[in-house]
Amino acid sequence: MSHQILSLAQAAEHVHVLPNGLKHAAQRGEIPAVERGGDWYFDHVDLDEWAQRNLLAAGHKEQLRQLKSMRQKECREHRGAWRMKPMFRLTGVNLSLPGKTKAGIVRDMADLANATGLVYDQEGLFRELMEREEIAATAVGEGAAFLHPRYHDPYIFAESFIAYGRALRPVFFGSLNGEPTRHFFLIAATDHEMHLSMLARLSVMAHATEFLQILDNVMTVDDALGVIGAAEEGLLRL
Repeated sequence: MSHQILSLAQAAEHVHVLPNGLKHAAQRGEIPAVERGGDWYFDHVDLDEWAQRNLLAAGHKEQLRQLKSMRQKECREHRGAWRMKPMFRLTGVNLSLPGKTKAGIVRDMADLANATGLVYDQEGLFRELMEREEIAATAVGEGAAFLHPRYHDPYIFAESFIAYGRALRPVFFGSLNGEPTRHFFLIAATDHEMHLSMLARLSVMAHATEFLQILDNVMTVDDALGVIGAAEEGLLRL
């Protein structure tokens, strides 16, 4: 895992956060950083890990602002438009997860990810997902959780994908409002920009659309993927 040092301006652009907000987070000790010569410097590995936590904890307006910033950067760099739906595999969707506890659900999701054939180390993935949950829960309080490893390691996944599982019974997963969680998305991205983009899209969709309520009642994997794809297309038209 390579380490690159970024200035405050570079770091803010990298994680789509306003420079003053990032500076204040560093001053509060929320993210490792060094002040030198009147500027702040960040290790991009620590920065990426913080950005994930910050995005999940942000309010709807800030999540939407970050998502728009990401989309603008994609256009500036003339990247092909990313879409979530092609990142799902039929073998990576399960509408009846049996887990009854947080650890049980994390195990179910690691198994589901492994069923795609794109995971190099299933046990390693399970451990990394649990470590991430121990630091800060990925449940967002809308009945959804967005599981992911803390760091982007190219030796975990063969390529980027997303797995989705719906629990048979809602599980207490650590959301701040104390409500149980039923919908679980595992973002398995080998690229930081793609990871944040998918995380932002799913977070905004959970807060601003009815797609989770619709997912409560779908009967087939194809229907579930159709609901997710339609919600994403609606979001990207904003």
